Amino acid sequence: MASTGLLVVSNIKQLGKSLRAIEKYVNSLYIHLNVAGSTSTSSLSPWAPATAPPPPVWGRLISQVYANSSSYVGKQLDLRILVSPLRPGASDALRLCKPVDLIFSDAHYPDLCDRLRADLKISKPTIFLEEDATSDLSSQKDTTETPKTYPSVVLGGTFDRIHVGHKIFLTQAVLRSRKRLVVGVTTAAMTKGKTLPDLILPVEERIERLREFLTDIDNTLHYEIVPIDDPFGPTQTDPDLDMIVVSAETLRGGQKVNEIRKARQLRNLEIFVIDIVESNVHDGIHEAKVSSSNTRIDLLGTRWKRPELRPQLPARPYIIGLTGGIASGKSKMAERLGNLGAHVIDCDKVAHDVYEPGQVCHGRIVEYFGADIVSPDGRIDRSKLGPLVFSDPNKLQALNNIVWPELIAEVNRRLDVLRSQTEVPRVVVLEAAILLRAGWETNCHEVWSMIVPPDEAVRRIIERNKLSEDEAKKRLASQVPNSEIVEKSHVIFSSQWDYDFTKLQAERAWKMLTKDLDSHQSSL
Repeated sequence: MASTGLLVVSNIKQLGKSLRAIEKYVNSLYIHLNVAGSTSTSSLSPWAPATAPPPPVWGRLISQVYANSSSYVGKQLDLRILVSPLRPGASDALRLCKPVDLIFSDAHYPDLCDRLRADLKISKPTIFLEEDATSDLSSQKDTTETPKTYPSVVLGGTFDRIHVGHKIFLTQAVLRSRKRLVVGVTTAAMTKGKTLPDLILPVEERIERLREFLTDIDNTLHYEIVPIDDPFGPTQTDPDLDMIVVSAETLRGGQKVNEIRKARQLRNLEIFVIDIVESNVHDGIHEAKVSSSNTRIDLLGTRWKRPELRPQLPARPYIIGLTGGIASGKSKMAERLGNLGAHVIDCDKVAHDVYEPGQVCHGRIVEYFGADIVSPDGRIDRSKLGPLVFSDPNKLQALNNIVWPELIAEVNRRLDVLRSQTEVPRVVVLEAAILLRAGWETNCHEVWSMIVPPDEAVRRIIERNKLSEDEAKKRLASQVPNSEIVEKSHVIFSSQWDYDFTKLQAERAWKMLTKDLDSHQSSL
């Protein structure tokens, strides 16, 4: 399969048919709207003639193409509609971020395609999907608004993992910019209230992806992409801005920008509003619009980071370290994975064993914390030990230093027993809340983790453990934060939604794992 193609579109009504024909050849596709061909069937130039209307006349068409693309092809095909060729009189050679392997055309414009092949240094011949030299693009111009452009345009957002909605939003801003486009990208200070905020890419990576996309679709503009820690960013101080692009749900924010600018004696910005793109998933979990939140939800139960090689570990059993914060639902997830076929080692239960009278840990814990934590039957009373360690980080660390070495030694002993059996389990799930804090991830082939929002965790702790809110927050504060859990994990689950959706995440991850293990075994 060629990785990247370019489709010259002259007949928009044939686009669905064209994309379905091309999908098997490429996983990334540029779309070149043949606006020159819509005025001259013998046009050689890939660019709009000097007499062509301003780029915004194509805004509605571009939005429709992006919005309808998922009904034509799968989400895996990355579509990018080129804007620079739509600028009247543009003549520079296309400079694209991805090398193009094949050019396709839905109509017979060989001169135009040969010019593109020369610009992009493509040796393979153009694939013509149709032999007619016709175009219906001239009828697709948007005549409902004044196609005005502005020297400087601004917009803002989180822009986590660019999706169709982002592409529409950004392209509408590019179409209306003549010289400069300013993009504010929210930092972590502004994303805490988002769905699954710990899965949001770092702001530096989001800025880099934005720059790559924008320069790809139009390299004629000057882009200023800046991190912002408040909703208004450079609009509060930049005197040279002319227009702000907002979505229908952030229109009030655009109006607030003008109120701030007026108070600071800066000129008002023209406001251009785009409609949100509706999602085709209606399950009560995903948002009704196409959004980055939905993209992050769809990451749950998938391997979003490749595991590091662990050559020191035997290939069988394949060890999954399952972890997560208090009240995140990791025990229930371990149960689900056990029902799917994994052998589960519950480190909390193993810890109970090493706490038993006669064990090394028992004596050392009593020696350090005193006989008051011992119940009448000689066992350690966790209800007495807990308040001591969760209220004092030093005491908690002391307990960990006593227990963790003995605990991992016992876990390894049980793994050795499993490996010595005639039928070695294919997958072992090592459920351990302390997995990351103890540094045990190197004892696992990969790490799967449960997360829930901190407020939800506190609520669950209060309900389950019958603790006060302050006590619950202290328990949570002693845990590894979600951000660190995500950073060190290969698969993420979240139980903040209903039972069935969490079960679906488990099944998705298990299917992925068994497919990978089957593939690895067949390659041996």
